[in-house]
Amino acid sequence: MKRRTAREKALQALFQIDVSETDINEAIEHVLDGAPHDQYLTMVVEGVTKYRDEIDQMIQKHLEKWTIERLATVDRNILRIAIFEFKYTEEAVPVNVVLDEAIEVAKLFGDDKSPKFINGVLSKVKADMQ
Repeated sequence: MKRRTAREKALQALFQIDVSETDINEAIEHVLDGAPHDQYLTMVVEGVTKYRDEIDQMIQKHLEKWTIERLATVDRNILRIAIFEFKYTEEAVPVNVVLDEAIEVAKLFGDDKSPKFINGVLSKVKADMQ
């Protein structure tokens, strides 16, 4: 599975977990829909779930006049995935690649304003991490 596809599937699984408190493994199985397991997809879903509180604090720090709970579920989870990849993955995925991928996923799954919003928040997180 390509990384982009793994990110899209991770978003779908995290959306299920966020909205209906689905079990991690069940959410992954559901989005795979019979396709073979993907190590990157599993790592992202498990990692975002594990570090969710820390990631959410990083997001909240860079929101202006918003709370994380008010964000669209899709946007919130795109941000979580990207920040997880920025900070917690051992594989060296360049930060700009993660940023670009998050924007592309936002174009597919978010609303018209999602790509710009995702770019703005992640740019602030990126600057904060340097």
